[in-house]
Amino acid sequence: MKKVKVFITLKESVLDPQGQAVMQSLHNMDYQNVKDVRIGKYIELEMEDSADVAEQVDAICDKLLANTVIENYRYEIEEEVHS
Repeated sequence: MKKVKVFITLKESVLDPQGQAVMQSLHNMDYQNVKDVRIGKYIELEMEDSADVAEQVDAICDKLLANTVIENYRYEIEEEVHS
């Protein structure tokens, strides 16, 4: 088994109102050193071991997990997961 960690974030050109709201709250709490906040998604997948795991993860992200018009994704594949 392999564990795949998927990170999905808004593209830099896309406005992030949720991130702006968090940043404003942090500034109100006197954390003035915070200059930007971007909110994203983190997803973990456990997948059967196969030679094309990366190809499958790309397809899963492109077709379901990420809206590639406004979001970017990246992932990390851990070599062995013992359940």
